[in-house]
Amino acid sequence: MRVVSLLPAATEIAAALGCADRLVGVSHECDFPAEVASLPRVTRCAIHGNALPSAETDRWVRETLASSGTLYTLEEDLVRALAPDVIVTQRLCDVCAVGYDTVTAFAATLPGPPRVVNLEPVRLADVFADVRRIADALAVPERGEACVAALAARVDAVRRQTAGAPRRRCVVLEWIDPPFRGGHWTPDVVAAAGGIDPLGRAGEQAAAVPWDAVRAADPEVLVLACCGYPIERTLADLPHLVARPGWGDLTAVRTDDVWVLDGSAYMSRPGPRLVDTIEILAGALHAALPDPSPAAARRVSTPS
Repeated sequence: MRVVSLLPAATEIAAALGCADRLVGVSHECDFPAEVASLPRVTRCAIHGNALPSAETDRWVRETLASSGTLYTLEEDLVRALAPDVIVTQRLCDVCAVGYDTVTAFAATLPGPPRVVNLEPVRLADVFADVRRIADALAVPERGEACVAALAARVDAVRRQTAGAPRRRCVVLEWIDPPFRGGHWTPDVVAAAGGIDPLGRAGEQAAAVPWDAVRAADPEVLVLACCGYPIERTLADLPHLVARPGWGDLTAVRTDDVWVLDGSAYMSRPGPRLVDTIEILAGALHAALPDPSPAAARRVSTPS
């Protein structure tokens, strides 16, 4: 079976199912696990890997979507040459991947045609359902059940570890300038880690919020998990938040509980590593648990 994945999360799910060897092409963003690094890249984005400030990136995304309706280009000739039996894509978010209608229309022109598997998770439980969905498409349903059981057991272990501990206010910002509150699965992840996100909206898209809303929420823990950004890239934009009025008054700032998370690896992708994220956040939220690895999340001290 030959599989093309247009999503980093789908690539990670296939690998978790022991099916990485069936992947013949992946998106330009697929970078985990390491074994997929040599695979052909079947998508591209003009702004991928940019060093623009957050505000300029946000502006480019909005203007490009308004003018062309998509941020991505599908390398159709390459996909045709790869002759996939299965293409995994999504129609959840136009900012995240090639448009679903574009993919299905193109797939219909290919020999076969290949099966198009749509992933559209909006909650943590949906992510587990997607593991099963991909396992079924790859004809390994038993591996899907085993994978989900193992992931669920780890989530249950965190819940047991944090049972009875105070539910600290944990605001997750998925963008810095402008600030974006968390959405989709993010509040579920915070809740599973033993916290509560007063700004997050489970099952809804992430959305820009006024800075005053962050101040009013007064997080005890502030997590910066910029969509698609590793830690160092987010740190480069941190001064935009530090300069905002009232930054030093936030409880999280006064208690040195501001964390920068590798958003690309641990929040933006609805795949198996969201369970890693729950374990990471549990360490950030609860003093009784070990701090997260600095490679995954970094505590930062800023002027207050």
